[in-house]
Amino acid sequence: MLEKILYADSGTPQTQDMLKVLMDLPAIKKAALTVLHVVPPQVTAEAFSEKWEEGGRLLSKILQEIPIEPTKVSTVLRQGDPKDTVRQVAAEINADLIIMGSRGLKRLEAILENSVSQYVFQLTDHPMLLVKDDIYVKKIKRVMVALDKSAAAEYALDLALLLLRDYPDGELWLARVNPDLKPELLPLSRTEIENNPVIAPAIVKAKRLGIPYRSIVTGGKPKEQICKLAEENNISLLLLGSPDRRPSIAKNLPDLDRLLGTSLSDYVRVNAPCPVLLTRREA
Repeated sequence: MLEKILYADSGTPQTQDMLKVLMDLPAIKKAALTVLHVVPPQVTAEAFSEKWEEGGRLLSKILQEIPIEPTKVSTVLRQGDPKDTVRQVAAEINADLIIMGSRGLKRLEAILENSVSQYVFQLTDHPMLLVKDDIYVKKIKRVMVALDKSAAAEYALDLALLLLRDYPDGELWLARVNPDLKPELLPLSRTEIENNPVIAPAIVKAKRLGIPYRSIVTGGKPKEQICKLAEENNISLLLLGSPDRRPSIAKNLPDLDRLLGTSLSDYVRVNAPCPVLLTRREA
């Protein structure tokens, strides 16, 4: 499931820190890593040459600092529009995961300021790990999955289980936010939580793999509660399913709801206090 990873370098220390902590995970260590740096079109040949050399230096620095076997890593230096180039390279290598930095721009800002990470996620079918440049990257200990009944959320769970397998320092947090759950029914008992129809199958999977877990069921607005739970429980990595709602005829067009910030995934991407891994799978 994680055989090929594309790391799109943006030069931000948070993204490089994230790549370093990911190398503690056996599933990541086993994967082939492609490190990409994109040089945007330049006004003059001299400026392009300067940026190209700078890109080469950045790639070399990453290779020196990331603890990965040389046989497992390759570098790609390309010229072009970063938004399109990241998608092209992800398709070329058939990436199982894209890792990118994110400025955490809100709603219309993401369009007006030409957000690369936001644009890429609208048009890619690959899972994306987004690392905002205003967060502190922590050692991966608590991995939370936001669960609902979608195929995308189930895929997020499977990916979290893969990341935590054979990793003794990790703990899985299963979170279900039910907007129909009335406040007077909270807090639920442990038995009620573990018998929840969304949580129960996830617990079975975790137990089967011997992965320690905790489970939470609460009410409220899902996008706000997910971020709140991540904050309160010191979550180091959040996984969230993000189904593609576009009709097949519009697969090459951005999802305007997401771009305008009305979707759950866009809200969480901007407001979560930790890196967010967004997954997508057709139902």
